[in-house]
Amino acid sequence: MFIVVISAALAGVLQVFVQATSGSADPQIRRQALAVAESLMQEVKLMAFTYCDPDDDNVEVADSSAACATLAESSGPESGETRYSAPQFDNVNDYDGFAMSGGLLDITHTAIPGLSGYSARIGVAAAALGTISAASGEALLITVTVNGPGDTQVVLKGYRSRYAPNAAL
Repeated sequence: MFIVVISAALAGVLQVFVQATSGSADPQIRRQALAVAESLMQEVKLMAFTYCDPDDDNVEVADSSAACATLAESSGPESGETRYSAPQFDNVNDYDGFAMSGGLLDITHTAIPGLSGYSARIGVAAAALGTISAASGEALLITVTVNGPGDTQVVLKGYRSRYAPNAAL
């Protein structure tokens, strides 16, 4: 009787070990995708969120898009801007629609070793946040999506608000 009880308990414990071992690679892929998503989110949130493009002469004093000298900020990068070389992205809105596929690249356009099976995309859209309406354009929802091997997908969402007319300069 003792041997039967021990055998049943041992079989249950071994099944737990088999399941843990078979899925042990998945958490590593998910953690890597999460680290990439967090890094991209931080990169975007650290950018300026101004009415004018930071290259505009009135960027520091403009309290609306109408006050820009020539370059009012809009969704997506301005002509010629990229993440990798001058002129580089210089505003949160510039990242809207940005994507990397077939592997991830660092800010210098260099492939990151070990991340060839990953892809990422970023979306930036006006959003409601507390008492701020989406129509005001004073808050943005940033969505970073990272896809990795084995159908792994991590989606991070974060907000960036304009806390002064010329915030984050």
